[in-house]
Amino acid sequence: MSNKKVITSQSKNKQGNWWLISAVISLTVLPLIFVKGDFEGADTEAQKLITEIQPNYKPWIKPIIEPASSEIASLLFASQAAFGAGVIGYIIGFYKGKNNH
Repeated sequence: MSNKKVITSQSKNKQGNWWLISAVISLTVLPLIFVKGDFEGADTEAQKLITEIQPNYKPWIKPIIEPASSEIASLLFASQAAFGAGVIGYIIGFYKGKNNH
């Protein structure tokens, strides 16, 4: 009887995992299908707004390294975000594991 409970519990977990996977895929794909227009970052939008408000504005500092293309800038941003998420996940997991002992 206890074996039947384990199998039922595992199948519910697998079914829940498939729902989560399909939700993530839907949240990723649907905006790409239904949203029309350019996907610009906040930096570009802020730059346009600043130029509109103050046409003679000059930045205080210049970037040390300018990425060769927008694709490389996106890669660097995504890498930075992934690294930060990994560090935060490690810290949360470390303290969660420490509290369970």
